[in-house]
Amino acid sequence: MNNLDLERIWSVVYRSLQHELGNPVVNSWISPLTIDKFYSGVLYIKAPSMFLRDWVVNNYFDLILEFCKKESREIKSIEIFVSSSRPTNIEKSSKKSETSFEKSSSSDEQIALGIPLDPKFTFENFVVGKPNEFAYAAALRVAESDKVAFNPLFLYGAVGLGKTHLMHAIAWNIKARSPRRNIAYMSAEKFMYHFVRSVRFKDTMAFKEQFRSVDVLMIDDIQFICGKDSTQEEFFHTFNALVDNNRQVIVSADKSPSDLDGMEERLKSRLGWGLVADIHPTNYELRLGILQSKSATYSVKVPSKVLEFVAHKITTNIRELEGALNRIVASAIFVGREITVESAREILSDLLRTSDRKITIEEIQKKVAAHYSVKLSDMSSARRARQVALPRQVAMYFAKKLTTMSLPEIGKGFGGRDHTTVLHAVKKINELMANDGSLAEDVKLLNDILTR
Repeated sequence: MNNLDLERIWSVVYRSLQHELGNPVVNSWISPLTIDKFYSGVLYIKAPSMFLRDWVVNNYFDLILEFCKKESREIKSIEIFVSSSRPTNIEKSSKKSETSFEKSSSSDEQIALGIPLDPKFTFENFVVGKPNEFAYAAALRVAESDKVAFNPLFLYGAVGLGKTHLMHAIAWNIKARSPRRNIAYMSAEKFMYHFVRSVRFKDTMAFKEQFRSVDVLMIDDIQFICGKDSTQEEFFHTFNALVDNNRQVIVSADKSPSDLDGMEERLKSRLGWGLVADIHPTNYELRLGILQSKSATYSVKVPSKVLEFVAHKITTNIRELEGALNRIVASAIFVGREITVESAREILSDLLRTSDRKITIEEIQKKVAAHYSVKLSDMSSARRARQVALPRQVAMYFAKKLTTMSLPEIGKGFGGRDHTTVLHAVKKINELMANDGSLAEDVKLLNDILTR
């Protein structure tokens, strides 16, 4: 395979990982990876540090390999290695083995503090409507204020409604107005990664100095540190230090501060100190406005009737709405297919089925719990007995199959479990169904119940 083939494969794999894991995880752990070469059935992937390499291998190796194999039959295995070290055969060492961590002076070990900003996510490209006008106004006020207006600014709303867009827009605006201001924008997982790395390398003082010296700290998806006591403790002190020095803190989450389960009460209180702005689910007018704005950037014309059809049918979130329009336009560009309501209905048939069902994790849990005669609370409990664990895994399997939620989001719905637990459950049920006729019948029956 040549370099273009490798770039194409990695691009597709990257998008698949975004869909499965969500942007916060991918931005923190997958973005730093780069394709090195393909040789003798093995795809070699470079990581910038040993810590990141081991985290990826232990948590995402199987998923990355699965998507790589799906994209190219030539790929039999992958090896993730540190760019400053010589690749070794991944199959000769256990992925779960303990690795010694040594602080390296190599430039490859220097991890950038923030995450690159998306040039598309600006205030000019943000479509404003009733559901998001308050959050937009609050974000713009903070971005344009020479003094700290609200501290912190806390933006919250469901997945795909525009929180990350507003966060990037604030950062771009501040950078344009005040180029000298030091801005650190990152996901909560990236913050946790920096903190864990500083503890591992016994360099917490450098971590504190680095984070407490910024002018603007922006943390996306703060809910990912819920239940992470040590990370919360450090973020609490970082937050206080910045606020005390009149530095701006901006945070986003999927829930309001008071509803963040697993977050310390004192931190909930601090997060609710300033201005809390929520982004409501989109209405038809806003969805249509977003589609009209996005379609204006394409080289092909999308009929207004098609935009209206998509705005009526895809109601989950903006990300899925824009993805639906991308599929319609791609079909027209690559296949030469005429864009009509009928062709759009066919192209989006899978999305429309999901949208029409509007099935939720709670509904899946209730139906599966009733089928197996277990308590609904067992779906989120820590119990590991087989009579509870198997129904829970079946429910996770259906949550992955029948909803558009990412693995971390599904895990959160099952008592705050890690995305790797969900991935394991899905694979386990698939394996069991191949060998256990009784379970296969159960799954088929439940599928009929949930989708009828």
